[in-house]
Amino acid sequence: MDKRPVGVFDSGVGGLTVAHALKQLMPGENLVYFGDTAHLPYGDKSEEAIRQYSEKIIEYLLSLDAKAILVACNSASASAYNYLVSEFDGKVIIMDVITPVIEYVVNRQYKKIGVIGTKRTISSGVYPGNITEKSPGTTVVSLATPMLVPMIEEGFIYDDISNRIISAYLSNEIFEGIEALILGCTHYPIIRNQISRFFNFNVEIIDSSKIVAAAFRNLLESHNILNTGNNGTDRFFVSDYTDFFGKIARMFFEKEINLVKSDIWAT
Repeated sequence: MDKRPVGVFDSGVGGLTVAHALKQLMPGENLVYFGDTAHLPYGDKSEEAIRQYSEKIIEYLLSLDAKAILVACNSASASAYNYLVSEFDGKVIIMDVITPVIEYVVNRQYKKIGVIGTKRTISSGVYPGNITEKSPGTTVVSLATPMLVPMIEEGFIYDDISNRIISAYLSNEIFEGIEALILGCTHYPIIRNQISRFFNFNVEIIDSSKIVAAAFRNLLESHNILNTGNNGTDRFFVSDYTDFFGKIARMFFEKEINLVKSDIWAT
């Protein structure tokens, strides 16, 4: 068993949805999570900025001896993944959150699906481009929903404010007749039930967390670095402390967590 930790990073709390799924599937893995709360949301940042943030975070996770790293952010996956794989080739295994979801969708052979995400993810065209290439019979419609991440980070969930914002986006006529909706941001599973309720539970809401966790486990196994124990430790770091991050982390992991502020940008 390789007891070195797995690294997971996102711009904020969103990646916790994936980290939680990882721990459920691989309880023996030691987890190191980094939330770049000082720069969130990534969705309205330039591609170059996201690459710089992501590169610095991976260097930090490597300093903590990470054996593999999951880019648990759609914006970073869309803008920086190929660059990061090239930059850290031979140093660490890196996986994105987009590829496993595309593979899942292609295998399901939907007629029409929707995608919501940040401006950066949607403008990249990564979901419709790859899905229609591999499944020409599938129609993909996408919409940037930039207010959802700050809404979630500020704690506006399960209330009238969040319901109105969700409704304002999803009422768009482009979503008429969709069979499934891809949550193209790891923050969005936090409001999955609200989104599903909007569609009267008649649309499959594709939450990437479990899909990605299964793919990441297969990746570790294929490299013979999977830790099959049962009592892995969890460490959480943020670049800027927020009360809501701690609240969400405790909710997902059902325990008190040691949240450490690590301003990697000052070094």
